[in-house]
Amino acid sequence: MTAFFALATSLLWGLADFGGGLLTRRTPALTVVVVSQGIAAAVLGAIVVATGDWSEAGPRLWFAFAAGLVGPVALFSFYKALALGPMGVVSPLATLSVAVPVGVGLVLGERPGLTQVAGIAVAVTGVVLAGGPQLRGAPVQRQAILLTLVAALGFGTVFALITEASTTVTGLFLALFVQRLTSVTTGGIALYASVKRGGEALPAGGFPWTSLPALAFVGLADVAANGTYSVAAQHGPITVAAVLASLYPVVTALAARGLLRERLRGIQAAGAGLALVGTVLLATG
Repeated sequence: MTAFFALATSLLWGLADFGGGLLTRRTPALTVVVVSQGIAAAVLGAIVVATGDWSEAGPRLWFAFAAGLVGPVALFSFYKALALGPMGVVSPLATLSVAVPVGVGLVLGERPGLTQVAGIAVAVTGVVLAGGPQLRGAPVQRQAILLTLVAALGFGTVFALITEASTTVTGLFLALFVQRLTSVTTGGIALYASVKRGGEALPAGGFPWTSLPALAFVGLADVAANGTYSVAAQHGPITVAAVLASLYPVVTALAARGLLRERLRGIQAAGAGLALVGTVLLATG
């Protein structure tokens, strides 16, 4: 069961990341986040009402609320980084999010093993190499790397929080609904503030109604991935769930190569690969 749900997580996250990054190339990132997460919140709300999951309400929902505050920042940063591209570099770097549980363990008194130390070294090397020669004299590429690292920190925090938000499947729906409702509210406030400062909420042609199905898919795939990851982590070793779920960049990279015909420089591909290897070492150490 753990392997099945973890692999489902990697597939869902990979496709959601690809779709979100693609949409952000035509629509402001905050708008993509708010609309896609809003659709997901509406669907989850209907499920909660239909199943009576309100009975699962309790103190653990504060973890879901906190995840909802962090989530929009991570998604906005990640979609913006994916829009700057290339996806084949950005997506693997985001797997550094598993470093967050390692950091939490250090604070609680745990000490990393030799494998984890090696994973940290390999991952950091991957971050440096993934920028490749484009890091010199290319502010956009530096911005993409920085945004990806911010997103990775946010994702890792969300994963840790949402796993603690519920211990039952029915309670998970309520936790995910609270998370998404908080995300939409937070993202909506940020979008309003951006517009007040002169930013754009919509592309030049108005709201992209033709993109609505894609926006719905991104939001629902993302929330489903959070759910399958939580189930995987609760029904088996977290290390196994984390390793298998961390394969999602492969899905994004393959989609980018197959549909967008992206080509990566050798040093960038090597760096992205090292970041992925470092992530696996961190998760299994």
